[in-house]
Amino acid sequence: MRTKTWALAAVVACLLAAGLPRVDAAGQQTTPDTRAARLRTETKNLALQKVAPFKVFDNLYYVGVGYVGSWLITTNQGLILIDTLEGAYKEHPLEGIRKLGFDPGNIKYVILTHSHLDHTAGAARIQELPGVRLAMGDADWDALTRQPNPNNERLPRRDIAVKDGDTITVGSTTIKLHVLGGHTPATLGVDFTVYDAGRPYRAFMFGGAAPGPGREAAEQFLASVNRIEQMQDGVQVRIVTHAWMDPEFWERVDRLASRKPGDPHPFVRPDVFRAWIAELKTTAATRVDEARAREASPRGQP
Repeated sequence: MRTKTWALAAVVACLLAAGLPRVDAAGQQTTPDTRAARLRTETKNLALQKVAPFKVFDNLYYVGVGYVGSWLITTNQGLILIDTLEGAYKEHPLEGIRKLGFDPGNIKYVILTHSHLDHTAGAARIQELPGVRLAMGDADWDALTRQPNPNNERLPRRDIAVKDGDTITVGSTTIKLHVLGGHTPATLGVDFTVYDAGRPYRAFMFGGAAPGPGREAAEQFLASVNRIEQMQDGVQVRIVTHAWMDPEFWERVDRLASRKPGDPHPFVRPDVFRAWIAELKTTAATRVDEARAREASPRGQP
């Protein structure tokens, strides 16, 4: 497989050239609008959103846009893509893969973390490539066809229906998939190993880190967060589906670009993962309590 190094400095320069705020040596932003806020809210600003792809670990690259992520895992026998974007950005992951020196024709699997179109609408295009398999939680394949589709996005054909604990193996790389519903009926947790100069770290992506509407979804989400809490020992890297879920995501990218030999990897933060799960647990419990209170209140009362 042909590879080449992609300069992270180009990513930082591109973001700054788009009018994003600079950060001083103390880490303080020098303009009122934060980079994260603009990337989260200006979703139709193509020039802003189309950030250059960049390497995060030896075998993990970011090929998403500013407001929603797509991640590339490289192996010794092919590529694995996580999530596929939507609308005007559906070609962006494929373009990023090429810029990084890889061939989209070597994609073996696409993991769709959940059914929402900002993660799945690009999958039909990638499904046209020979030999590509798509994997999504079983119940989310059904949810995909029922959810609103205001832009008439072309939907992928149903393929691998993931059950809890299923694995995907390409070459020497094995990814474990957990079904962690609540955001959608069968949101996936993606559990895999990343490498930094050959040193392994356990990475975890929670595919839908907010409860869906209603009491049932809130209760399901709380149960999923409790499950993650039980298996979080050993997780050292949090991988997010949306950069804005990590308030320091783009600052970590900056630190990665300027990282010197011997510096710690800015994405290896087990403490950040544990604090995040604790925060999600509190949020989920609050949502459950609120939903139950609404159901118990007399009709017409808040």
